[in-house]
Amino acid sequence: MANHGKSILIVDDEEDTRIYFASLLQDNGFDTIEAVDGEEGWEKVKKLHPNLVTLDMSMPQKSGVKLYREMKESTEYRDIPIIIITGVSDTFKDFISSCRQVPSPEGYLSKPIIPEQFLELVEQLLNG
Repeated sequence: MANHGKSILIVDDEEDTRIYFASLLQDNGFDTIEAVDGEEGWEKVKKLHPNLVTLDMSMPQKSGVKLYREMKESTEYRDIPIIIITGVSDTFKDFISSCRQVPSPEGYLSKPIIPEQFLELVEQLLNG
């Protein structure tokens, strides 16, 4: 399978969401790593260097926004594609896309996600 060996870090504070995303991705040949907040996510990015990150924006501890900014400001990790997945409305998408300091996310999906759309976006970002 083309996806074998590609690892995806799922950063979300809701266990049900992490399990759901992990199952979807694993069923399609991806390896998954999970983190419960931005802080754990940042540690795992540095330690495991995933091929892609799915990132929830509203989490306790360190928010997705902070992790997003840290990754995009880091020369070592800025090229890892990030799919922002959030229940927050389109105004948030406009906000994050208009932030001058950081580039727009490579992908953006609203919760609840459409599985086919999610997998298509992941494939597109990882395999061109």
